[in-house]
Amino acid sequence: MVQYMLAFWIIALVAFVIIEAVTAQLVTIWFAVGAIAALIAERLGAETWLQWTIFVAVSAIVLIATRPFVKKLTQKKAQPTNADRCIGESAVVTEQIDNIAGKGAVKINGIEWSARTLSGENIETGRIVKVIKIDGVKLIVE
Repeated sequence: MVQYMLAFWIIALVAFVIIEAVTAQLVTIWFAVGAIAALIAERLGAETWLQWTIFVAVSAIVLIATRPFVKKLTQKKAQPTNADRCIGESAVVTEQIDNIAGKGAVKINGIEWSARTLSGENIETGRIVKVIKIDGVKLIVE
């Protein structure tokens, strides 16, 4: 049984490291550390139940201790822009808006934007429109 546990912990460690390398999401690294601890315990002659206890305990401790830090590092931060302050504002059509032709532009706050209409209607140059939302780099107007 002893040799089987040595092989088991080595295989588990390799599997956790491979999964971690493939996903790059920090999902199994804690278990890899637990497997290392269990492998060390096995080499020191610990019973199988103690190896499992060490594996679970070390994995949980490492997870609890490092998860907030890792979450902070991997969390995507939204890049705030001033573009969303255009929503609800009025804009002047500088190029006829035609959703089917995929053309149209408006000027708001001195900046020219590509524009499309929410309803699909064509809007002539010079008309005043209201910005409803932003879709990528286009203003959606009505």
